[in-house]
Amino acid sequence: MSAKIKYTDEPLGDIKVVRDFLPPPEQLAFREEGVKVTLALSKKSVEFFKSEAAKHHTQYQRMIRHLVDAYVENYTPPLTTRSTRTARKRAAG
Repeated sequence: MSAKIKYTDEPLGDIKVVRDFLPPPEQLAFREEGVKVTLALSKKSVEFFKSEAAKHHTQYQRMIRHLVDAYVENYTPPLTTRSTRTARKRAAG
């Protein structure tokens, strides 16, 4: 048998509130609009993705799509809310 847990009124110490980082359900249900394209890939690349997709029980085209999306996320510059040139122009003018 397992030992019983004994609870005490100990101080909790340093507690941090963690920001809710999970998206709301409506964002999870949203499906991005897809665009059909014809793309010629090397046989080697397609065989690799098919093999990996089989190992992970998914579709190889989905893996390629996620790879391209990750590339775009990495190389898309962040959006700025305000142009610094415009702010300098207003200050000078």
